Amino acid sequence: MLAVLRAGLPDQRIVDPRLRMGMRNAVSGLNETIGSEGGFLVQQDFATELLRRTYETGIIASRCRRIPIGANANGLKINSIDETSRVAGSRWGGILAYWEGEADKYVGTKPKFRKVELTLSKLTGLCYATDEMMADAVALGALLEQGFSEEFGFQMDDAIVWGDGAGKPMGIMEGPCLVTVNKEAGQIAKTVVFENIVNMWARCWAKSRPNAVWLINQDVEPQLYGMGIVVGTGGSPAYMPPGGISGTPYGTLFGRPVIAVEQCQTLGTLGDIILGDFSEYLIIDKGAMESASSIHVRFEYGEQVFRFTYRADGQPVWHSALTPYKGSSTLSPFVTLQARA
Repeated sequence: MLAVLRAGLPDQRIVDPRLRMGMRNAVSGLNETIGSEGGFLVQQDFATELLRRTYETGIIASRCRRIPIGANANGLKINSIDETSRVAGSRWGGILAYWEGEADKYVGTKPKFRKVELTLSKLTGLCYATDEMMADAVALGALLEQGFSEEFGFQMDDAIVWGDGAGKPMGIMEGPCLVTVNKEAGQIAKTVVFENIVNMWARCWAKSRPNAVWLINQDVEPQLYGMGIVVGTGGSPAYMPPGGISGTPYGTLFGRPVIAVEQCQTLGTLGDIILGDFSEYLIIDKGAMESASSIHVRFEYGEQVFRFTYRADGQPVWHSALTPYKGSSTLSPFVTLQARA
């Protein structure tokens, strides 16, 4: 960033070679690649580090399945198995095997496929920096890296949970595979009881349980600390708090981490507690975050502008809850609890 500032100063004869690398790949006409025509690219390793930290600070996004998209593509189309039921004749969308006798005729079946389509949307950030702030490149770099990586991580996590799919990822709370467990009859408003937790766990697809995590709003925590399992005249706590009994950085329910996140709603509202296996959520992105800068936008104010763009999309892999082979309730990798307002 300091190299960008120096290259834009009047009568500057020495330009950092890293900036000249961008000039050699310049397009014709006005652009932000050549300094004299609009600005310089921010050093690419900074943008790469910004994206890496975005996934480190994003609590939910880091748990998702991520596929980088190559050049000359703005999305991804893949074939997926169209399976919504595990009953005979529906597994893998239609495969069925038979026990046959000698010389019996074979019966043909086949799988059913569906197309999963994701198209990149754009998440952007813009920052102005004065010449005085640019004089301390170390402080500015740390500020931008921390601030924008946390904000991009927050926005991605929020979209993964609540995105409506319009110009942003489709979130699990808006997705068609979400299972919503009913509250208990006569349950008091703004409470979470042990029966809620058991019923949510029972609706989580068995293969998702080893990867699943509980996401909660911090308003839910007092409910968990008072939750217990009654056994005869005694009992035991249902929630294992972090450290102490569980010896883990997170509290646990059914052995799975309980993580407080800002994206969950307040106590009693739909989405205040979510059980999810985010390996069943697919994110695509364009790889490294794009970055650019200009000294001309606010030149008369002695400010430079830095622009960051991250192109991504996402959606649950499942397009429906699953009807089990034997059982009365549908299953899903994503389960939440009915509102108790």
